[in-house]
This record gives sequence, structure tokens and C-alpha cells, in this order.
Amino acid sequence: QVQLVESGGGLVQAGGSLRLSCTVSGRTFSNNVMAWFRQAPGQERVFVGTITWSGGTTFYADSVKGRFTISRDNSKNTVYLQMNSLKLEDTAVYYCATAPRSRGLVITSQRDYDFWGQGTQVTVSS
Repeated sequence: QVQLVESGGGLVQAGGSLRLSCTVSGRTFSNNVMAWFRQAPGQERVFVGTITWSGGTTFYADSVKGRFTISRDNSKNTVYLQMNSLKLEDTAVYYCATAPRSRGLVITSQRDYDFWGQGTQVTVSS
């Protein structure tokens, strides 16, 4: 059974930083593309960023480029989302997701991810 468990969410002031973690079990982590998505209140879930199976390539949504960084530690089956210079509009539930590398190198579509975490709330206050 594949499980993804996110952690690290919380309340932070605008301009601050948070680091989210997502640990995967039940799947060979190093064979998978990992991604982060987020869903703000009343809005659809959207792509935030992704990292290839080797960690050699990352790709981000324009809204977070230059502020967020995705990394992974395959020895710990964990992917991270470092969020800096947080803005009020970054408030959302953040989800990690996994897709087999056979589906591509850089994957931005939610439909290609087959397992998801439960989500972790990030709230940015003024």
C-alpha cells in the first residue's frame, strides 16, 4: 500500500519561510517523479512544482518560481518544499503526489499522479 505523509505546515507571517516534507512508503521512491500541488479556499487544486526521479531537474509554476524550491532525499524516501518570501496568496492546503517515471520526466498534470498525500495546511498572515 502506497502512502504519502506530509508535514511541516503551519501559520507564518508574510515574508517568512516554511519547509514542507512528504515521506513515501510502499513504493520504490527513487523510481518516481514527485510533485507539490496546492488548493486555496474555494479554488481548484493547482500545480506548484515537480522534481524528477533523480532530483536533477525541477520545474515550478510561475507564481512560486524564485521563492519555492523542491528537493528530494532518495535515501529517506522524502521530498521537500522549501517556501521562502511567503505571500498571503500562498495560503492553501499543500499536497504531495507521486507518479511513476515512465509517465515522463517533468509532469505537471494532476491526472498523471496516482497517489496523493492527505494535505497540510499553510496559512500566511499579514
